[in-house]
Amino acid sequence: MNNFSLAIHGGAGTILKSSMDEQKESGYRNALLNALGAGRSVLQNGGSAIDAVTAAVVSLEDCPLFNAGKGSVFTHEGLHEMDAAVMDGNTRSAGAVAGIRSVKNPVLLAREIMIHSGHVFLAGMGAEDFARNRGLTFEDDSYFHDDFRYQQFQEALQAGKVTLDHTDRKFGTVGAVARDVSGNLAAATSTGGMTNKRYGRVGDTPVIGAGTYASNSTCAISCTGHGEYFLRAVVAYDVSCLMEYKGLSLKEACHKVILEKLAGAGGDGGLIGLDTAGNTMLVFNTEGMYRAWISEANEDCVAIY
Repeated sequence: MNNFSLAIHGGAGTILKSSMDEQKESGYRNALLNALGAGRSVLQNGGSAIDAVTAAVVSLEDCPLFNAGKGSVFTHEGLHEMDAAVMDGNTRSAGAVAGIRSVKNPVLLAREIMIHSGHVFLAGMGAEDFARNRGLTFEDDSYFHDDFRYQQFQEALQAGKVTLDHTDRKFGTVGAVARDVSGNLAAATSTGGMTNKRYGRVGDTPVIGAGTYASNSTCAISCTGHGEYFLRAVVAYDVSCLMEYKGLSLKEACHKVILEKLAGAGGDGGLIGLDTAGNTMLVFNTEGMYRAWISEANEDCVAIY
């Protein structure tokens, strides 16, 4: 077993090999491996789990293939509203942000909130004011514009529907979980939400316990899926509770929550998780989930379907 562990995801959903050409698949695989490498570099040099998950998610936010940061989908108003969260399993400290429009890397703002704000959750213009005070990088609307995302937005407008990232029901939320050489756990998650969303809708990603959770006594969890279901089921914390109060293993808890409880309620999606021993779970009830992890043999692994 490695003395550190790391897993990342780039979203779950209807991801079919039959609809993926070789070039597109290669692009996703390389992006996942790059993000895994960013987190691995931190852990190999003795860095903390919270630093590792932040680095991995920043890499995914900077890639337009995923619905986070640069690749965020369009709202009904033709803008971008992004959410993110981080949690340190050692201290149970957490930071979260929702509905921000111009911060280049929402996960970095979530971390700044955790460390420097005295709060857990900030939203909207107030969160952006705090980001300016902390010296974070801002970008204009053109940075977040992606032609493919814009086409999705136009199709959603014409259909009069709120859609789940892609028309093929792919949830492009990104996330990472890590265990560092000191045994500390951490989780981070970031998303652009739903295409054509209105009224300041917020999903599970920034809600501690729903889409993101970490505790050194149990596990670190990052979720991806239809946020309304994950919110109602408090998915990330539910996994931890099953481990803490019922004595279930990480595998048993993840399977019960994602494959039984969530699926039974009609909720699509998945999660990545690590326990205190560094065991890794990547569980989903959809056709696929973009994911990568470091194996027990210290190899970089990547999978889609």
